[in-house]
Parts: sequence; structure tokens; C-alpha cells
Amino acid sequence: MEFIDYYKILELDKTATEADIKKAYRKLARKLHPDLNPNDKEAHKKFQAINEANEVLSDPEKRKKYDLYGKDWQHAEQFEQQRAQQHNASQGRQQFSGNDEKDFSSFFESMFGDSQYRQAKYRGQDYNAELTLSLLAAMETHQQTLTVNGKNIRITIPAGIENRQVIKLKGYGAPGVNGGPAGDLYITFIITPHPDFKRLGNDLYTKATIDLYTALLGGETTINTLKGKVKLKVNPETQYGTKIRLKGKGFPVYKKEGEIGDLYVTYEIKLPVNLTEEQKKLFTELSKLK
Repeated sequence: MEFIDYYKILELDKTATEADIKKAYRKLARKLHPDLNPNDKEAHKKFQAINEANEVLSDPEKRKKYDLYGKDWQHAEQFEQQRAQQHNASQGRQQFSGNDEKDFSSFFESMFGDSQYRQAKYRGQDYNAELTLSLLAAMETHQQTLTVNGKNIRITIPAGIENRQVIKLKGYGAPGVNGGPAGDLYITFIITPHPDFKRLGNDLYTKATIDLYTALLGGETTINTLKGKVKLKVNPETQYGTKIRLKGKGFPVYKKEGEIGDLYVTYEIKLPVNLTEEQKKLFTELSKLK
């Protein structure tokens, strides 16, 4: 595995404190976030790299292993186990001496098949990564390419993926030791908030503003959905805070083709401003009729 300098990625040196790491990560994350660089593939790769670096260096245990073992830090426990086994074996070796050498060789040959130590196979370390999606992107089944330790991995993201949902890609983690199986890759999806729509499960919630006259007399208004504009009929005497449901205009259900949630629209009423004298007079007359 090629060595990745996590300190260099975060523009830090090895003496950096936890506060330094946190500050550096936040600074670079704001600069390289995919939502701010939607068409910059290089920025997207760098964003993934700083996430990976932050995940390791912000964890004291992982950082300690990384500083000690470098590119092999994820196999630290396996190396330590092997070191302990070799130490125990060397202690056993000291019990044999002089004319016992032949017996020593026979002893290990009976255990390992020959006079050398047979190395055990170990499963590779699992990888963890985060992938950020916009709410709009999470509505559609699409493909994305991830770069993990210099290797491109093309994945299909089903429509309706949930915020903080984790999927496992078997065998895409660190390679095994001595021919052991590779670890797995766990991807956590981060769905960024939308300024106009709130998602709860498979339903979406939004607000629509209508003017006072439409609210009182009824009429039509056009609202935005994540799939385009929709024209709505407004009933006469619609009250502030009235909520309506648009069936099937919400979020697709994860891995259930054709199933879609609903969109709930809450009406807000915009009062007229900068009234003319004539308008004020008319509203005054209306207030007297009350």
C-alpha cells in the first residue's frame, strides 16, 4: 500500500495538537466542500482525502498507530500479535541447546510443517469513509466514483438513501496480511440540508407564500417542488398555516421502485405593504363591516 501523508494533506506537522487538527480540517472542508465545487473533480478528491486524514489523526489511538507503523498502521494489532508470538517462540527456542538442536528442529517441524515459522493469514482492516450528497442528488439513483487509497471505486447509489445511512462494500478495505482476505469499506452518507425543503422519512415539507387577496377570495398559486413547478388551487378564506398534501410528490422510498412519499405544503400569507390612500380607505370600510 502506498504511504499517504495525512499530516501533509491537512497542512500540518507531526507536533500538531488535537485543536490544530480540528481547525485545519474545518478550514479545508469549507474550502473543498462538494456543494461549493460541484464541477471540480479534483476538489472532490481532496475533500475525500481530508476526511480520511481527519478520521485517523483526530482519533488518538489511530494516530498513535499511524505514527508508529506508517502505511501499515491498520495492521498494527496483527503486527503486535506476530511480535508476541515470535517472542514466545524465541523463549521456547532458548530451552533447547547443544545436542538438543535436532530435537528443536523436529519439534517445530511437527508444529509448522518445516523448521521455519509459518506466518498466519490475517484479514485486512476495514475502511470508513463519508460521502456527501445534496438532497436533490439523493432523490435519483446514480453512480459516483470514489478514490480510496489511490484506487477508483465506482458505486451505484440507490434513490432514497437516508442521511447517516451506512452501506458496506465487501472486500474494498485494506488488503489482508500473508494472503488473508481484504477488509470491507463502510460508507456513511451525509445528506446536506436544503434551504426550502425539509425531509422526514420519505415525506418532504415546504412553505408557500400567497397574497392576502388570493387567501381571501381563492385562486391559484405556483410552487416549487424538487421535481419542478406545480400549480395549486387555493380555496377561498384560506387561513395562515393551512397545510395541504401533494400525494406522491415527496421522496422515493429506498430500494422500493415506484414508491414515493408525499409533499406537505404550509401556506403563509403575505400582507400588502405601501398601501395607497384608496386602499387604506377600502380596508377601513371592510373593518367597519366586521
